[in-house]
Amino acid sequence: MQNTAKSRAGSGQGERPDSRIAVSASKLATADLNNLMRALEIDVVALTELLIPSGHRVEMGTIDAPAVHYTISGRGRISIGDGPWMSLEPHLLIIKPPSTPFVIEVDGTSGPKRLISRDCWKQHDSVLRIATPTEQPEIIQICGFFNASFGQSVGLFRELREPVVEKFEPTDKIDLKLREAVEELCVQEIGMGAMTASLLKQVIIALVRRSMKSSRSWTDRFSILADRQITRAFADMVARPGAAHTVQSLAHSAGLSRSAFMAKFSEIFGRSPMAILRDLRMRQAALDLTTTSAPVDVVAYNAGYESRSSFVRAFRKAYNVDPSEYRLRVKNAGRDKGT
Repeated sequence: MQNTAKSRAGSGQGERPDSRIAVSASKLATADLNNLMRALEIDVVALTELLIPSGHRVEMGTIDAPAVHYTISGRGRISIGDGPWMSLEPHLLIIKPPSTPFVIEVDGTSGPKRLISRDCWKQHDSVLRIATPTEQPEIIQICGFFNASFGQSVGLFRELREPVVEKFEPTDKIDLKLREAVEELCVQEIGMGAMTASLLKQVIIALVRRSMKSSRSWTDRFSILADRQITRAFADMVARPGAAHTVQSLAHSAGLSRSAFMAKFSEIFGRSPMAILRDLRMRQAALDLTTTSAPVDVVAYNAGYESRSSFVRAFRKAYNVDPSEYRLRVKNAGRDKGT
């Protein structure tokens, strides 16, 4: 392996030159969505079980993460932020925007709804259970707070401004996946973090599949999915972060001129293509460091760098630590947690 950086214009210092020409852009293909879903990383922040009896209401403030609400059984209504009331019914799934409060109410006898007080909120590890101990629930709902991202800087739901709503069927078994996720966090077995993230990712993928078949597709609300040309190039970056991409090759993949691609990409992501690519490469390197025993030189090459020194500088800038030290810290942290 050579230690001398050989990069083409726009590829980033120390990164490999391009030897392949991307195909021209066309309508967003299933393969592009597959690449995006494969690379989507889920970080579970917390899960909440809501068991609300008739004549009661629950109010929850803001959490800086999107949330998935899935009604297991019962009927009621929910208001998200300052939005209108929406009816709740079994197997209705809602993605709530981040940093948005919500209220759930269940009708009962006449008179004002009784607020379930904080005294009835019981925390067990990362699972919060909200219920009244002496009354049977009318609505049973699971709420999962999570982050879904590509690398460190691109979040799928981060810019969501209004709820995503989809109705599922019992045969879709979304309720079973979410119940299993709650169980994983409660029992605290080895690998429970990875298992919980995997289960929630299955729910997100089921939502994407349903949206693609629906006449009310919500995917166009997301800039990285709505612009098919930019999405095509981004999907290629996500699928092959270590490939020798350049601004010119990515523009060609998008079917745009170099200047038009730069302008549209920067408008959508708020950063340049090469800055996003470096982020994706660093995430790939971090995964290789923590899931393989490959030498740092190999990790660097797989992340698109021929120069170890250039890779180490980029990794240190992203994670504030050298690659070898990062690998050791993650390994020791996992040993301490027993995972």
